[in-house]
Parts: sequence; structure tokens; C-alpha cells
Amino acid sequence: MDNMRRWKKDDVEELRRLVEGKQSWQVIAAELKRSVDAVRMKAKRLGLSVVVDRGRGSTTTNDLPEELPSVEEALKVLARVLKAFDQPGLEMSEVQRLQAMVSTIRTYEGMLANYMRYREIEKRLVGLEAKYARLVREKA
Repeated sequence: MDNMRRWKKDDVEELRRLVEGKQSWQVIAAELKRSVDAVRMKAKRLGLSVVVDRGRGSTTTNDLPEELPSVEEALKVLARVLKAFDQPGLEMSEVQRLQAMVSTIRTYEGMLANYMRYREIEKRLVGLEAKYARLVREKA
């Protein structure tokens, strides 16, 4: 408790100014020379919230294919991965990469199956909505 600095009136005013300026928690903490947790706690007690409108940073691209890869394509990749496991002298990093590929393919296959079921349910729902609308029109 000895190493905790008390919030001075100037610090609180600076906190309010930075929050109104839509600065991130990290920037505010650096400005006030306090931890992010301390700044968040004080802001919460004061009824302040930080909303920073910024895009999410990512090292991956969002280029999606026109169509989802088929189960057959996923199985072909899996077959190549299994064949690669047969090679002698694989380094640990390559084994981990191959294991990640197997895991990804298994996840994809499960999600694709769910997606196909959802599409079928959606198709049925659209048909039922059309049928319901037709019945309502006929009754009116």
C-alpha cells in the first residue's frame, strides 16, 4: 500500500481530459505514469469509460475465397499432410506445423458440416415464411 500514489485533483482532471479525447487505456496510463489497471479502476469509479474507435490490427489478410473449400479438397490437403509425416528426419517445427494443419482441417470439416446443416435449416425457414405469407394473403 505504500507504493500506491494518491490521485491528485490535477491527475483526475487530466484523466477526464484524456478520456474525453478518446485516448486508449495504454496512452492514458503512460501519460499519467500509472498502470493500466489503476487508470481503469479510477475511471470506473468516476463513471468514465474509454471508447476507442480503431481497426483491429492483424497480420493476416481478409481475402476470402468466393466459395468454401469442399470436404474433398480438405481431405486432399490432409492426405498430403499425412504423407509428409512419413518423411524421416522432420524437425520439430515442421511436425508442429503439420499437426496444426491436421487440427485446422478437422475443425474446418466440423464447421463445414454445421454450416451445411444451417443452410438447410435456413432454406426450410425461408420456405415456411413464404408458405405462411401465402396463407395469410389467402385468408385476408
